[in-house]
Amino acid sequence: MQAYILRRILALLPTMLIASIIVFVIVRMVPGDVVDLMLSQNDAGSNKLTRDQLMETLGLDKPMWQQYSSWISRLLLHGDLGDSLWQGDSVIGMIADRLPVTFELGLLAMLIALTVAIPVGVYSAVKQDTAGDYATRSFSLLMLAVPSFWIGTMVTVFPSIWWGWSPEIHFTPFLEDPWANLQQMLIPATILGLSLSAITMRMTRTMMLEVLRQDYIRTARAKGLSEMLILTRHAVRNALIPVITLIGSQAPILIGGAVILEQIFVLPGMGLLLLDAVNQRDYPVVTGVFFIVGISVMLINLLVDLSYGLIDPKVRQR
Repeated sequence: MQAYILRRILALLPTMLIASIIVFVIVRMVPGDVVDLMLSQNDAGSNKLTRDQLMETLGLDKPMWQQYSSWISRLLLHGDLGDSLWQGDSVIGMIADRLPVTFELGLLAMLIALTVAIPVGVYSAVKQDTAGDYATRSFSLLMLAVPSFWIGTMVTVFPSIWWGWSPEIHFTPFLEDPWANLQQMLIPATILGLSLSAITMRMTRTMMLEVLRQDYIRTARAKGLSEMLILTRHAVRNALIPVITLIGSQAPILIGGAVILEQIFVLPGMGLLLLDAVNQRDYPVVTGVFFIVGISVMLINLLVDLSYGLIDPKVRQR
């Protein structure tokens, strides 16, 4: 197992290298230029810097391959993702301040999604073609059809019109007041979690229906085992392998949804940081955020692969 983990981690290195090159190049190809934005600001224009001088100060006068070589060297040698072109703050520090908020939102959303999707998917398979099955399938289709950002917008607009209530815009850190923090995070996490639960619910139902038709399930019933024991010990564990794979593939969707909902609910996470950096063409911040997100997605998929052995003993034997 240790050798397998080491091989998987080593396999991530060329992937991250290629991804970093793509992000580094593409973000600089976005229309608009950070130098023009800075020169258009009063505070930047008062410094009397010409365009060439400002580009030299920011290090943007060098060819792109030299800029990338300098950036990747700082990352590999010092673990440094550079400094913001606007604030001059360390990108690592900026991300470290915002990452816990996005992590908390994503974790809560995933817990809500699994809490809803797996039990409801199992119930839908066991009660196939009943009223409960039709209701759960209709709910999953609704969650698939309605985007989470639309639900988030409606949640912030209509309650403020009808009842004068709107979500709290002043963020409270978890360590400062856990209860106030959870109250603020619960609504966006629920919206994102229900959106994620739709496809997981349908996959759970499909796999459960397939497993319940297997010979070993009929044998277990013939031996007189209770239906609950058959479901928990034999059916669910075998049906969860493809479901876990699907959950791992939802990591980019989870992060993308968090970016939008953080903007709607004014949560100071990675989403707001990324949007502000893109609007300001703050290249080091955009590259750093995508780099950290890429590492997170790859590590999540690695954990998903390792979890197979915990659920299915046959995987450990192989």
